[in-house]
Amino acid sequence: MRQRIVYYDSTVPLIWPNNGIIRDAFNVWVKQVTDSGLLIGTGTPVGNVEAERGKFYMDDAGAAGSVLFIKQLADVAGDRTQGWVAVG
Repeated sequence: MRQRIVYYDSTVPLIWPNNGIIRDAFNVWVKQVTDSGLLIGTGTPVGNVEAERGKFYMDDAGAAGSVLFIKQLADVAGDRTQGWVAVG
């Protein structure tokens, strides 16, 4: 299941003031934002790109009808590169 991005609390400092290390909550937020981004590549993701269910992929060289894909199934027979469906 896809995680919903939780807004980062801007009242909390991004780093620990005593040592300059990034806070765990900010690292979690950055990972959520990064994971929710659009994947872009050349060619079909089917059999080539592993992703979580619900992820979008854009083929930057695709023809009409095969430019945008969504990961509909988490895996097919254990293969996480399968389960993509062309949506546009």
